[in-house]
Amino acid sequence: MVVNLRKIVILIALGLGIGAFFAFDLGRFLTLDYLKSSQTAFAELYANQPLTVAAVYFLIYVAATALSLPGATIITLAGGAIFGLLWGTVIVSFASSVGATLAFLMSRFVLRSSIESKFGNRLTEINKGIEKDGAFYLFTLRLIPVVPFFVINLVMGLTKMKARTFYWVSQIGMFAGTIVYVNAGTQIAQIESLKGILSPGLIGSFVLLGLFPLIARKIVEAVKKRKVYARWSHVKPQSFDRNLIVIGAGAGGLVSAYIAAAVKAKVTLIEAHKMGGDCLNYGCVPSKALIKSAKLASQMRHGEKYGLSDTTPTFSFKTVMQRIHAVIAAIEPHDSVERYTGLGVEVLQGYAKLVNPWTVEIALNDGGKQTLTARSIVIAAGARPFVPPLPGLEEVGYVTSDTLWDAFAQLDEVPKRLVVLGGGPIGSELAQSFARLGSAVTQVEMGPRIMAREDEEVSELAKQALMADGVDVRVGHKALRCEMIDGEKTLIVEHQGAEQRIAFDQLLCAVGRSARLTGYGLEDIGIPTNRVVETNEYLETLYPNIFAAGDVAGPYQFTHVAAHQAWYAAVNALFGDFKKFKADYSVIPWATFVDPEVARVGLNEMEAKEKNIPYEVTKYGIDDLDRAIADSEAHGFVKVLTVPGKDKILGVTIVGAHAGDLLAEYVLAMKHGLGLNKILGTIHTYPTMAEANKYAAGDWKRAHQPEKLLAWVKKFHDWRRG
Repeated sequence: MVVNLRKIVILIALGLGIGAFFAFDLGRFLTLDYLKSSQTAFAELYANQPLTVAAVYFLIYVAATALSLPGATIITLAGGAIFGLLWGTVIVSFASSVGATLAFLMSRFVLRSSIESKFGNRLTEINKGIEKDGAFYLFTLRLIPVVPFFVINLVMGLTKMKARTFYWVSQIGMFAGTIVYVNAGTQIAQIESLKGILSPGLIGSFVLLGLFPLIARKIVEAVKKRKVYARWSHVKPQSFDRNLIVIGAGAGGLVSAYIAAAVKAKVTLIEAHKMGGDCLNYGCVPSKALIKSAKLASQMRHGEKYGLSDTTPTFSFKTVMQRIHAVIAAIEPHDSVERYTGLGVEVLQGYAKLVNPWTVEIALNDGGKQTLTARSIVIAAGARPFVPPLPGLEEVGYVTSDTLWDAFAQLDEVPKRLVVLGGGPIGSELAQSFARLGSAVTQVEMGPRIMAREDEEVSELAKQALMADGVDVRVGHKALRCEMIDGEKTLIVEHQGAEQRIAFDQLLCAVGRSARLTGYGLEDIGIPTNRVVETNEYLETLYPNIFAAGDVAGPYQFTHVAAHQAWYAAVNALFGDFKKFKADYSVIPWATFVDPEVARVGLNEMEAKEKNIPYEVTKYGIDDLDRAIADSEAHGFVKVLTVPGKDKILGVTIVGAHAGDLLAEYVLAMKHGLGLNKILGTIHTYPTMAEANKYAAGDWKRAHQPEKLLAWVKKFHDWRRG
C-alpha cells in the first residue's frame, strides 16, 4: 500500500512538472532564437553571480532530463555559450548524468513492475544480456546520439542494471558527445539553426564516436585473448595441420565435420567408439525400433478395437532384439567412416586428448599415436547415463539405456520383472515398451509425477497410458538401496516415511544423462565445466578457438539440437574472424514417444505461469478428429498458447498419435512468425491427423469472432431477404 502511495505521489509530481512545462509554455525558452537573443544577458548575469547561475542552470538541466522534457540540445548549447568549453563541459556532464539517473530510477519505480507482469519472458532474456554486456551496450548508445537519450533512460530503468553502473557508464559515455555539443554552444553566434550544428566536421566527429566502441570492443577482445592464451604463447604453432578438429562422432560432431568439409576446410573427425554416437547406437534408433515392436504387440492384444480378434502375440525376445540391431546396422552407413571419408573428412578412430588450445594427441585404436594441430577445435563428446550412487547397486547388477541393448540381446525371454528407475522420457518410453512385450514393469520416480517438464494434465495422461499397459507407476518413491534378500534381487524404496521392497530380475537406470567432461584434456588446459562445458552465446569455451556442441554443451540433450548447435560451432570456428553467429534456441521442439506421443515446442502452461507470461489457451480434442476415429486413435489433444487477443503462437503441446510429426507445422510457424490465422488458411489433406492443427486454429478463430460486426452482418442478411 505504501509503495502504491509513493507511486501515486511520484506520478502526480511528474504530471504537475510536465503539465507546468506545457501550461506556461516554458518551451519558448528552449529555442535557438531565444538563446541567441539572450546570450549577452546570460553572460552579464554569470559575470556578476557565477555560482548562482551555475547552480540554477545545473538544477534546470537535471529537472529537464529527469522529466524527459524536450530541449536538452538547446540547454547543452546554452552551457557552452554561458560557461565556455571547460566549465560548460563539467557542469553539463554531471547534470546530464544525474538527471538521466533520476529518470532511470523513476522508470524503474513506476513502470518496471507492470512491464514485467506483461513482458516477463522478454525482459528475462534482455536482463541476461544486460548482466553480461549491459555496460558496454549502454556505453555504445551513449556515444552515438542516434537513439534519444530520454528513451535510453526509461528503457534501461526497466532492466536489472544497477543504478550506480548506469550512472558511471552514462557519465563516461556521454562525455565525448557533451564536449562536441558544448563546443558548438561556444560558437552559438555563428549557428543559424540546429541543423547548422551538423556541419561536416561535427558529422565526422560522430562517425569517429560511432567507430570507437567497435574499435574498443576489438581491442578488449584482443586483450582478453592475449591474457587467456598467455600461458600457451610459447607453444602456439606457426602453421596448422588442419583447419578444424572435431572430437566425437555423434550428431554434433558429424554435422560439424560435414559442414567443414562442405566448405573445403581440412577437417579431422576423431571417434573413440562407434560412429553415430548415442543416438544411433543406444538412444533414438534402437528405442524407436523397440517401441514399434511393442506397439504392434499391444495392437494384437487389442485387435477387437480394429474389428479383429484379440490375439496374444507369440515371439522370440531374442528375435526382437536382433531386429533392433538390424535396424541400427541398416542406418549405420549414413554415419559411417566410409561415407564421411568420401565427403572429404579425415576420420580417425581413437581417444583424443587436448594438449594445448591448438594441439590434440590421438591414441589410435590400433595402438598407434598421432598428434595434430588445428586453428579451431569442436568438442562434441556427448553424454553418458547417470548412475545414482545407490548402496548395493553394483552387487545386484543393472543396465542403462546404453548397455541394455547388448545385455538384453543375450536373453532368451523378456525380463519377467523389470524395475525402471526414472520417470523422464527415457524411463517412460522403455517402461511402456517392455510392459507391452510382457514384462511386469515397476517404474519408480522420486518426484510427484512422471514427465515433470510437461503440464500436469499431460503427465497424468501419460501415467494413465502406462498404467493401462500394465506398468506399476510409483511416483513419490525414493530409491534407498539394493539388497539380495533370500537370493532375490530387491530394491528398497521410501514412500511417505515407510520403506517398501520391490523384487526384480532386471533393473534399468534411466534417471538422466550427464555430459562427458573428463578423459580428453579439458581439465589439463583449464576449460571450465559446470555439469556441461561452459560456453558463450557463440559456443566458444574459455579459449575462443575451442567450441562445444551437443549434449556436452547443453542446455538441451536432443539429437536435433546437437545438429543445430553444430552449425553455429562449425561456422564460427571457420569464419568467426569475419562474422560470428549466436546460437538460436528460440524455437526448440521435442517429443516423448510413449503411446500416445507427447510433443512440444515453446512454452507450456507451467512455464508460462512460472515466468509470469500472459497467455490464452486454445485446446482441440483429437477424439473429435475423423482420421483419429477411423484409426481407433481418438485420444489426446492439441493445446496452443497464444498472446492474449492475438494469434501469435507462444507454445504448443500435442498429445496423440503421431504428435511428433504434427508438431512440425507449429515449429515452422513459430520460426517464421506465422500465426494461427495462417495455419487456418492452409489447406490440410482430408482425412489426416494434420487436420487437428487446422481445427485448433479454427477453435481460436471462433473464440475471437468480431461479435459486433457479425451482428451487423446478420442485419444486412435479414435486410437482403426483405
